[in-house]
Amino acid sequence: MDAEIAWWRLPVAALATWLLAHLLVVEEGPFDLAARLRAGLRTGALGRVLDCIHCTSLWVAAPLACFVTTEPGLWWAVWLALSGAAGLVHRATEPPVTLQTLQGETDELLWTGPGPGAEPAGREPEPPDSASRPLRRGTATAEPDGAARFGGPRT
Repeated sequence: MDAEIAWWRLPVAALATWLLAHLLVVEEGPFDLAARLRAGLRTGALGRVLDCIHCTSLWVAAPLACFVTTEPGLWWAVWLALSGAAGLVHRATEPPVTLQTLQGETDELLWTGPGPGAEPAGREPEPPDSASRPLRRGTATAEPDGAARFGGPRT
């Protein structure tokens, strides 16, 4: 009799794994219970687990694997299969990511200035003068003809 009804346990447990993991990670839950649980556990190790639906599905799938099978050798495979199925359901139900280019629009939060390490605005960069500063050991400098000269042994 167990072989006849065992087939439906795997998809039911996979959907239950996804639903519980999604509830704990994404949704607010009834009476905001899931949101309060996440907020209360935010600083600890359990809070980091509740940040990722794939991590949470691993822990949710462990007890649900006992619903599918009670054989210890098969339990490990069912546990990982339930977590993997929950990850696939999560990816299938997420809205697709769309990339759009900005055309003529600017955003005040986007950095449009010079990159890090650039000279401040209104100040001209000074030309490099290799004669005025000594070479550090182990550095290379470019010669005017484009060749590199090694400044000494590396330490």
